[in-house]
Amino acid sequence: MDIFDKINELYDKRRQVELGGGDERIEKQHVKGKNTARERIDYLLDEGTFVELNPFMEHRETDFGMDTSNAKGEGVVTGYGKINGKAVYLFAQDFTVYGGALGEMHGKKIAAVMDLAAKNGVPFIGLNDSGGARIQEGVSSLDGYGQVFYRNSIYSGVIPQISVILGPSAGGAVYSPAITDFVIMVEKTSQMFITGPKVIETVTGEKITAEGLGGADVHNSKSGNAHIKASSEEEALDRVRELLYYLPANNKEKPEIDKVNDLDRMCQDITDIVPFDSTRPYDVKRVIGQVVDPNSFFEIHKDFAKNIVVGFARINGQTVGLVCNQPKYLAGGLDIDSSDKAARFIRFCDSFNIPLVTFEDVTGFFPGVKQEHGGIIRHGAKILYAYSEATVPKITVITRKAFGGAYVALNSKSIGADLVYAWPNAEIAVMGPEGAANIIFAKEIAESENPEETRQNKIDTYREKFANPYVAAGLGMIDDVIDPRETRIKLIQALDMLQNKQEDRPAKKHGNIPL
Repeated sequence: MDIFDKINELYDKRRQVELGGGDERIEKQHVKGKNTARERIDYLLDEGTFVELNPFMEHRETDFGMDTSNAKGEGVVTGYGKINGKAVYLFAQDFTVYGGALGEMHGKKIAAVMDLAAKNGVPFIGLNDSGGARIQEGVSSLDGYGQVFYRNSIYSGVIPQISVILGPSAGGAVYSPAITDFVIMVEKTSQMFITGPKVIETVTGEKITAEGLGGADVHNSKSGNAHIKASSEEEALDRVRELLYYLPANNKEKPEIDKVNDLDRMCQDITDIVPFDSTRPYDVKRVIGQVVDPNSFFEIHKDFAKNIVVGFARINGQTVGLVCNQPKYLAGGLDIDSSDKAARFIRFCDSFNIPLVTFEDVTGFFPGVKQEHGGIIRHGAKILYAYSEATVPKITVITRKAFGGAYVALNSKSIGADLVYAWPNAEIAVMGPEGAANIIFAKEIAESENPEETRQNKIDTYREKFANPYVAAGLGMIDDVIDPRETRIKLIQALDMLQNKQEDRPAKKHGNIPL
């Protein structure tokens, strides 16, 4: 046997690995409308850039017939490549090998490539398609999960981590995506749950389908466990490519600037979008569309807690994170879910040097027994904590209402905002004029010959005297009252002025956010 025989042997072994579980199982994957792990990698990465790592790693289990089974590649493909010319590391679980179940060596393959991603300071992507732990390997498979969870945790805030759920993700498998920054799911194909439908029915008697228990719709709209929903695998992978466009490679870098020659554009239609009457709803996404670079808004958590809108956009080519009250839902008030949604997004932006722009139109924290008993105090405090902790440039625009504790929580000057702008119609007060008048002038209204007329007069008096931006501006809580049509220009100027901002916090191991 000469060197060329050995080279041929190498290629034969590589072909066996690339076949995964074999042609029959690959065909079953296709019948389900799912691509294989390698097909997914080929679609996601720039053509010809994928470099595979540890293709010949195998398990060492001999019980339960494992010594004779075919598990080439250990049920997961790992390596690195490029997306839009930028380096990424990734894994893709291979459902054709043991249903993508995670064993000891499967976990070690993922852990090894995660370590390389962190050392090199590049984003990490997980393409998940797994039935859970490999039961045949017992506690070794649980240790494999632990190896991955640990790295998800310690590399959080160091490199962006994105999880794409492209099939089942059951039991312990769900905790890795849950720790990562963004979770993308595919309708009718992806499911995430700790305990499957059959076990739930056995234990609790509740009957539910896998899709109804943990499908893309459920986790994008109800639980908030997923951030983006796609109609196909290809769309899900396209969304990964789009998302990376807004992000830096790691926490020591800033997102790249994509220059736009649109510095002086006025937002001419913005005054028609936002009604002067503060009780009338409007769609804050139309305001966003007026202010940011054309077609640059990338929404996160679109279907969850719709009373607040978060996402990335570009303003004069610079990536920003947007946090915006949405008056179309719950009058833009803050409840438990929207508090969680906003706080998590704020902390991500701060981790990766992305300036925060807040559009505020808030009546307050949402009232009710269910909210109070559900812990709105604790959840609402997360927003206060996240904004206070953040050291990136922080800019707020008050478009209409800014009442009570919610005004303070949404990036006010008192918790560290760099710049706060208000439109001339803004109402900034402890509470709305109606509620305030009812309390302050309760006796006068009750004793009046015409209580309703008196009440309205008092409301008007309170609004004119207190619920306007000039009182707050006079106290330095507002940096400027601006023409709404100049909002984009003012934000461009502010971001330019704050581009070299540096701010430290007291030295500590870490804080204790009210989780």
